[in-house]
Amino acid sequence: MITENVRRWLIKAIEDWKVIVHEMKLTQEEVATSAVCFHCQQFMEKVLKAYLTLKKADFGKTHNLEFLLELCKRYDPDFGQIDPGNLTFYAVAIRYPDEFYLPSFDEAKESYEIVHGFKGFVEKKLDVQFDTLIQEYKSD
Repeated sequence: MITENVRRWLIKAIEDWKVIVHEMKLTQEEVATSAVCFHCQQFMEKVLKAYLTLKKADFGKTHNLEFLLELCKRYDPDFGQIDPGNLTFYAVAIRYPDEFYLPSFDEAKESYEIVHGFKGFVEKKLDVQFDTLIQEYKSD
């Protein structure tokens, strides 16, 4: 059963998803690649934290997707199928000009493909449809 706290994590993740989808509909030249990569990382992070919250697991403060996936595998070994690629890198490294890095369109596309597959995986695991969840929230 999805608790209110889990639901809130998922709704925050859906907001990231909406940014990703919006950007990926643009032409290759118009896509804000760092935004796509960052929001892909954020989407996966928030969904993993939602799952761990559902399991009442302590995950601390982290952006490390590999660590969060390892925790999820303790409850469901199917999470071992998930490859986060380079998404953890995009949590901090591309957000600030100190370590300036602008991902390519191919990196943004790869990030999108990772989380697109992950979205379907998690919807099945949690028995939830993200589109329905956001509509329910907006009607509350």
